[in-house]
Amino acid sequence: MEQIQGFLPIILLFVVMYLFLIRPQMKKQKQEKKFVEEIKRGDRVVTKSGLHAKILDLNDDGTCILETGAGKLKFDRSALSMEMSNKLNAPSSKK
Repeated sequence: MEQIQGFLPIILLFVVMYLFLIRPQMKKQKQEKKFVEEIKRGDRVVTKSGLHAKILDLNDDGTCILETGAGKLKFDRSALSMEMSNKLNAPSSKK
């Protein structure tokens, strides 16, 4: 019984780490994967580096062609930012 009580704080620490660190990160990764799979031609996106663009073409090799003010650029789909793209496309509450 004393052995179990000795391991109880360590077990509790792992449970807390899972609930507050690992699980939310896994949920975020799943949402980002869904976002990348659902993008389509004509969508307005923002890359993780802050580049605003419109998707011209989606390639089978995991890349996409983006149209920017500077021209056409080829990016990996993983370089697209879900959070910043959603903020860009969210309806504005200002009139």
